[in-house]
Amino acid sequence: MAHFLIVYGTTEGHTAHIAERMATVIRSAGHLVELHDAREVRRQAISGAFDGIIVGGSVHAGDHQSSLREFVQRNRDLLERVPSALFSVSLTAAEPDEAAAAETRTTVEKFITETGWRPQRVQTFAGALVYTQYNVFLRHLMKLIVKHGGHTELDIARDYDFTDWGAVEDFAREFMSSIRAE
Repeated sequence: MAHFLIVYGTTEGHTAHIAERMATVIRSAGHLVELHDAREVRRQAISGAFDGIIVGGSVHAGDHQSSLREFVQRNRDLLERVPSALFSVSLTAAEPDEAAAAETRTTVEKFITETGWRPQRVQTFAGALVYTQYNVFLRHLMKLIVKHGGHTELDIARDYDFTDWGAVEDFAREFMSSIRAE
C-alpha cells in the first residue's frame, strides 16, 4: 500500500472536485491519500513519508493560486525527491485551437519557473465556468469574455463543466501505477 499526498489550489471549488476525484481513484485501489487545500498547508514544510505527491491548481488571470506557489516553493526539495506531478486547470485547456494550447503551456511554464520545481509529470485539464460562484462583476465580465470568444455558454444562471472526468481518473491511475509501494 502506497501513501499519496494531493495538494490543490482552488478559487471557486472546481479544482477541489478534481483533486477529490483523483483521491477517490487512488483510495479505491487500496492506497492511502492525504488531501489538502494549499491554503491550509502553504506555510508548512511537509515531513510525511509519501510515495507520490500530486499538486494542482486552477488558473485565473494567467496565474495559479499564490498559496499553491508558496506550498511548492517551501516543499520543493521534497517534491524533487519523491515522484511528483502537477495538474493545471483552466478554461483555455478547453479550447481546441493551438493559440489556447500555447497559452495553457505558457501558464504552466510560468508556474514551474516561479517555483523552481520541475515536476516529473504535468497534465492540464479543462475547468469550469461557474457563473453561480462569481460575484456580480465577475459574472458579467466572464460572460463578456465568453461571448467575445464566440462561445454560447452565456446563461449566467447556471454553470458549465468542461472537465474530462475520464482523463482526470486516467491521470490518477497512471500516476498511481508509476509508484512502487515499499
